[in-house]
Amino acid sequence: MADTSRRSTAKESQGSMAESHGVWLSRLEEQSRKKQERFMDGISKRLGHPRMTQPPKHPYRGAPDFWRGLDWSPEEKIQGFTENFLSVGGHVARLQGMEEASAFIAAKAAEMGAKYLVRQDEPALAALGLEEALPGVQINVWNSDSEREWKALAAGADFGVVQADHAVAYTGSVTVLSSKEKGRSVSLLPTVLFIVIPVERLKTRLGEVLIGLDEGGREALPAGVHFITGPSRSSDIENDLTIGVHGPGIVYALLVG
Repeated sequence: MADTSRRSTAKESQGSMAESHGVWLSRLEEQSRKKQERFMDGISKRLGHPRMTQPPKHPYRGAPDFWRGLDWSPEEKIQGFTENFLSVGGHVARLQGMEEASAFIAAKAAEMGAKYLVRQDEPALAALGLEEALPGVQINVWNSDSEREWKALAAGADFGVVQADHAVAYTGSVTVLSSKEKGRSVSLLPTVLFIVIPVERLKTRLGEVLIGLDEGGREALPAGVHFITGPSRSSDIENDLTIGVHGPGIVYALLVG
């Protein structure tokens, strides 16, 4: 009888504590809501108009029609991309073909004393013939040897060479998709980055790139989608602009074709 009485008393005590805890939480929630109301009322008063209690209507979704219809000519795209890429500290070279692109990279290697280069495993980049154009530079093709530490190699590379999947003239941005043959480290870790951009891949607006990625569906998305707009820039420390903290400090966009 004594054990039964103690168990009954314990259950009653736990029930009372649970009920008190629930009342306490409800009181805290009510106090919080009142503080929120006073806070929002104060903002409304300072702005000089009544508080909005219903979400505003949005009759239009997405970009307006005039923006979706914006489409520059090929020369306008080249000019717009060049101006915008230069404005954020990047470099642009207008080249007629892969031979000129290869000669440009070779000239920069001689100028900067480059010793190590890593590139994506892309047929178009193989056409550059960098092995012949840069005899004194060690050329490394991403993921071509499973025994090598490719991230460490990219981090120690003087040059990285990638091909753009898309480029956006209006923002001066380049899109690079990553895959097994196109490691993201090639564009993120070397000191100097060269982006080969076939001019036919230039778009006017960023939306043209995003819509294509969206329409492909989740299954078609690559391992990574990287938007590059000039060299790495950071102002995290006391708003002091620093170049090359989180990626290449020098970026060349090579418009080819």
